[in-house]
Amino acid sequence: MHQDQKQATIKYFIYARKSSEDKNRQVQSIDSQIEFLKDFAKRNSLQIVDILHEEKSGKTPGIRPIFAKLIKRIEDEEANGILVWKLDRIARNLLDGGRVIDMLQNGVIKEIRTPEDVHRPTDNVYSIAIQLCGANQYSRDLSVNVKRGLKSKLDKGWMPGTAPLGYLNTRTEIRGENYILKDPERFDLIRKAWDLMLTGNYVPTQILDKLNNDWGFRTRGSKKRGGKPMSRSTIYRMFTNSFYTGLITYGGLLVQGKHEPVITLEEFDRVQVLLGREGKPRPTHNEYAYTGQLRCGECSGIISGTFKKKLIKKTGKLQDYVLYYCLCARREPEKCVQKHYTNVEKINEAIEKEIDSLTILPEFKDWALEILAEKNDKEITDRTKIYEAQQKAVNETQKQLDNLTQMRLRDMIDDEEYLREKTRLKNELTMLRATLKGTEERADNWIKLTEQTFEFACYAHKAFLFGDAQTKREILATISGLNCTLKDHLLKINAVEWLVPIKELYPALEAKYKAFEPTETHDAQRQKAAFAALSPELRGRPDLNR
Repeated sequence: MHQDQKQATIKYFIYARKSSEDKNRQVQSIDSQIEFLKDFAKRNSLQIVDILHEEKSGKTPGIRPIFAKLIKRIEDEEANGILVWKLDRIARNLLDGGRVIDMLQNGVIKEIRTPEDVHRPTDNVYSIAIQLCGANQYSRDLSVNVKRGLKSKLDKGWMPGTAPLGYLNTRTEIRGENYILKDPERFDLIRKAWDLMLTGNYVPTQILDKLNNDWGFRTRGSKKRGGKPMSRSTIYRMFTNSFYTGLITYGGLLVQGKHEPVITLEEFDRVQVLLGREGKPRPTHNEYAYTGQLRCGECSGIISGTFKKKLIKKTGKLQDYVLYYCLCARREPEKCVQKHYTNVEKINEAIEKEIDSLTILPEFKDWALEILAEKNDKEITDRTKIYEAQQKAVNETQKQLDNLTQMRLRDMIDDEEYLREKTRLKNELTMLRATLKGTEERADNWIKLTEQTFEFACYAHKAFLFGDAQTKREILATISGLNCTLKDHLLKINAVEWLVPIKELYPALEAKYKAFEPTETHDAQRQKAAFAALSPELRGRPDLNR
């Protein structure tokens, strides 16, 4: 009877907790903990004041708001007992654990109950201290083991954690040995999204719309989430994640991964430039072909487009106009004087003029490619020298890394300097190896890229004249690399480097070729003579083979 009366004076809080690191240990879920403890309290006639629960780790002090409320409410004498599933639910750190023990010893907490045990102020606290210290040590050991496992996986070239969109984590190997492979349903769609971004003709939100609505993209499904369209934040994260280049960034280290890359380092760098060009890219309306592609020649602000109608007095009809203007001049006129509108026709004329300077005859394309294919032998020699120099840099950096290890073994440097230099050298080695791989790929693609360049130079003019707004936008991006300025109604276009040789050298070659203009009776012979006359000149011009 005395024991029953004693229990009647104790009021309990049920406290249930589950943290993320507990999932793999199959710890009882919060709902299961609460149901079990409510049933236990009912069977033992315990008075429950409130049920408190949270999903927070107990290994770090000061990060559990519900636990803090629990302690405060006990100090305010709302209750004087705690009912928990296991003692380690209360704390896994010495600071919180010590506070609870102190409150128990001083009688602020009258009782801590678990389904297996009871702890009171008069008991020896050694038992509860051992259990809480054991939980703390378990967390510390677990942290060390997890970090060691993650480091081992990283050293093998595999990223710890969940693979980004376009990839899958295998589930077939033993724990810690699973790897990352291509997602057969999504990898190609992710590559297409990067391809669109690389054109410079789309912003991420436009690509997102294509992914979700045109291509039917859906995220990976799981028990609780997934199977939904890609979100806006996800596509921006994707376009800034170097994992897609084959590199892994983890814990300050840069590691060459073993997964198949989606893009090259050069392509990744270009996308970063495109993303930074306008801060946060915004959707571009198709009727304004050049919005986002032009900069103001006065203030470097963004050139935007607008649509206006004007009444023509002579005909009495409304005429549609597409006009471009500097956003800065309209919003902050004190910073820019370019307040006027420029008709899209003037911009088109300037682009056509630039395309004209880059256009070549189809006959020249076929003949020039034959000559350039022969010159590829010399290109291979040059690339081999570059490759050898890059390989030498890799070997030298690896040697420095090996020497650093020897210096540490001989106590010539301390741990801090060793770790700092080791991280720097390993990151440098990773970048050098990535550059080396890029050189190999460029060697394989050289002829293909040259053919594409000449193909563009032959037919871009016609495509521009008869193409829609999106085609015009793509062609301008191709010839300028988005390096265009508009000032006083004049459009200035700086041709991209790979088109400069055609612009500078081709006119003279074409003039000489036309001097041998074929006649109706001697077409083949005169054309052959023209090509023969030009062959030495083209072979002697390395710039055209840039």
